[in-house]
Amino acid sequence: MSARKREAPLSPTGSLAQSAQKVADVKPLTADELSSQSDAKTSLLHQNDVTEQPHTGHNDSASGERNPLKARVDVKHPNLTMLGLYLGAFLGMLSETAMNIALPDLMTSFHIGSGTAQWMVVGYMLVIGIVLPFTSLLLKWIPSKPLLLFALAMFFVGSLISGFAPGTSFGVLLAGRMIQGISTGLALPMMFSVILEVFPLNKIGAAMGTAGLVVMFAPAIGPTLAGGLIGAFSWRAIFFFFAAIALVAFVCASIWMVNAYKLTKPHIDALSCITSILGFGGFVLGVSLISDFGFSLPVIAILVVGIAAIACYSYRQLHMSNPVIDLHALGIRQFTVGALIVMMNFGITLATMYLMPQELQNGLGVKVALTGLVMLPGGVVNALVSMFAGRLYDIVGAKWLVRGGLVLSMIGVVLLMLAGPSTSVAYIICAHVILMIGIPMAMSPAQSSALASLPQHLSTDGSTILNTMQQVLGAVITAVATILLGAGQAASHSGGKAMAFVTGSRWGFTFALVLAIIAFIISFGLAKQTSTDDASKR
Repeated sequence: MSARKREAPLSPTGSLAQSAQKVADVKPLTADELSSQSDAKTSLLHQNDVTEQPHTGHNDSASGERNPLKARVDVKHPNLTMLGLYLGAFLGMLSETAMNIALPDLMTSFHIGSGTAQWMVVGYMLVIGIVLPFTSLLLKWIPSKPLLLFALAMFFVGSLISGFAPGTSFGVLLAGRMIQGISTGLALPMMFSVILEVFPLNKIGAAMGTAGLVVMFAPAIGPTLAGGLIGAFSWRAIFFFFAAIALVAFVCASIWMVNAYKLTKPHIDALSCITSILGFGGFVLGVSLISDFGFSLPVIAILVVGIAAIACYSYRQLHMSNPVIDLHALGIRQFTVGALIVMMNFGITLATMYLMPQELQNGLGVKVALTGLVMLPGGVVNALVSMFAGRLYDIVGAKWLVRGGLVLSMIGVVLLMLAGPSTSVAYIICAHVILMIGIPMAMSPAQSSALASLPQHLSTDGSTILNTMQQVLGAVITAVATILLGAGQAASHSGGKAMAFVTGSRWGFTFALVLAIIAFIISFGLAKQTSTDDASKR
């Protein structure tokens, strides 16, 4: 049976949902292949509620079209099958926002500066960016159930390592955090891709909505949950909470997850793998070290190696017959325009979400538990706007939604820049809510426009490009924000420590404002068509 590329409907999660397509190129496991396995293995599969298909064992019609009422891999309870993946993705997204709240406490506990503490965010996102592009390849070599169990085990182990890290060893804490990144880099794309296999076509939209809600709900409650745990216990409670959820997810996956794909074991291009790791890893490492070591010779050398490796990787992908990622998608103007806006918008999100919790605690004197509550309204608004932005895109297209969202983002960032040590909490909440309306209002339509502009044979590669670059760029943006935060603090000569931190935060928010202005200028290159128009062209 040959694998066929297929598209999932755009979901509130934007490119993450689309990135499932790259993983979904793995050949699904048919019932005939399941039934031809040994009796012992068949018995194990039946324990996981996998049922045999009648006749051909493949849920496509004789004409080659998929039966909308049948899933490719027939399971009795697809939602239970997905439970382990839902929990794994929830953990990954939850930890991205929860950790920002803990940074001030970590700086105090480990006696480190912001340049070192940033690695709790940078290192995590860097590992995700390195692992994510290889998920599709791994699923062609390793059955999906053992791969998921490995991912969840990594999150569990990483959480325990960080939770029990000695107060004198930040390296142990960081090692556990980076191990968590391995799990998230595997679980996120797997969640969306397995949905395409275990749900029938007529239920995929609802399943994608559930997955989207999982991914949006986690960042919304992350700061509040982390603030509550730190306020009641300590920062270690965050990691123990992660470990408990990871253990539950592991048990659920052990019971209900199935092997959804056929192993094809294709050739592995070693040079592409090496240059990908050296390129993205070296570049992010070099940028991150600037905050502590400046533009010293070793830092410059690391940056040069990273950039050279990225150039080598890109050249190789463009000249391979079967590339890991087909970079020809970047040659399509509307995709490139949309992708650049997504990158800038994602940078705004990470820069502000990295700076805000620290400014609230160190600049405005807000208690850690209250910090999470202050950010909760904006997180909820973000999730709600994300749900409706895609529907508005279907009606009016991306152009005006993106521009309107970026204008609101600029207003929100400017309001945050004007905050000072005596600013009221209500003011901060209002500024944050305005920002959280603007960011998803621009993000979802820009992602949809970019991916909809691609021909079908490039849609999976386009989504992988977006998701990989989001994670790598996220690490770089966090590093730059840290550099500006430190520089602003050093440049402040009056008002005490609190005012110095506010000044540093303003420098970081200025960087976010520049990103918003650049994205707004780029948005004039967006086409006017709606998703219906895009679909008619494809």
